[in-house]
Amino acid sequence: MTAPTRGPNRFTGAFGRRPAARALGAGDVGVLLLRLAVGLLLAGYGAQKLFGMFGGAGLDATGRALAQQGYEPGTFFAALAGASEIVGGLGLAAGLLTPLAAAAVIGVMVNAMAVAPQYTLWPAGPPAFAYPMVLCVAALTIAAVGPGRVSLDTFFPWRDGGWIPFAVALGLGVLGGVLVLVL
Repeated sequence: MTAPTRGPNRFTGAFGRRPAARALGAGDVGVLLLRLAVGLLLAGYGAQKLFGMFGGAGLDATGRALAQQGYEPGTFFAALAGASEIVGGLGLAAGLLTPLAAAAVIGVMVNAMAVAPQYTLWPAGPPAFAYPMVLCVAALTIAAVGPGRVSLDTFFPWRDGGWIPFAVALGLGVLGGVLVLVL
């Protein structure tokens, strides 16, 4: 007598065998490079705000600058922005809880775009609106396509992205950013 067989599941193919492992592709490496570049850059910006690392002003000076832009209490919003950049940036870089990491980045970048002194895509001086817009779109793109197979999210359903991770990142990010703007 033979043991009853089960139908296919997500770990086995139609014939009860595990599908062959797919070789690491260019898309996997490309999204890894994007995650590392955007995520580590943002984490560095957060470290500048919170700890004064990499030539940053530190928490007190960043808090005073934010207070001059209308964010009161400035130190609280500096800490919130810095922590969001560090946590969101490291989450993107590692590919960990990617939709939430992207939402943290989007929330900060919504505020950076809102207070930008120049609303142009091609400013003559230093970038004002365009740079946070590109970081925001990059974070949203990573959530939409997923962090890929070379990530800590590799066993989660959002590894390959989709409309739900896209909507979670966009919805929570914009909601968080707008809440900070109206507070």
